[in-house]
Amino acid sequence: MNLAILDMTPEQLPAVTAIYADAVLNGTASYELEPPGLEEMTARFNALKDKGYPYLVAVDDTGFVAGFAYGSAFRTRPAYRWLVEDSIYIHASARGRGIGKALLLALLGRCEALGFRQMVAVVGGASEASMAVHRSCGFELAGRLVGTGFKHGQWLDTVLMQKALGEASTTPPDMSF
Repeated sequence: MNLAILDMTPEQLPAVTAIYADAVLNGTASYELEPPGLEEMTARFNALKDKGYPYLVAVDDTGFVAGFAYGSAFRTRPAYRWLVEDSIYIHASARGRGIGKALLLALLGRCEALGFRQMVAVVGGASEASMAVHRSCGFELAGRLVGTGFKHGQWLDTVLMQKALGEASTTPPDMSF
């Protein structure tokens, strides 16, 4: 499968909405219990794009959206503005093919170019696959929160992972960022 990592367009929102709905209903990456519809996903996409965050898709030669990834604010207070959180979701039929890693590497590059100094991964359900992808891209374990969510009849842990971007915390940030 030849894939391109591209900026997401509004036309790809139905595919992204379906991928996310599957993750909500069948996985633990998201702690949402009911999948949002196209209108809500469109509002979320627009809110991130309006704030300048990257929103990427992995698309094959036929236009099939195999996955998506985006950056967002970890917290909204001003001192956190150099910290970005990543989110990655892969179509069920495309998992295990390196698409998550390709999306994450592209997202890391984009976020570093935008001036972010740290990226954090909030791994819902302490997914071993998600943690492995993040480790393969240089993330390190930053902590584990035990029993933070209850989904699919079980208590779930949340793992925090972190990766320094650019000059990280070795120099003062661009205050106009």
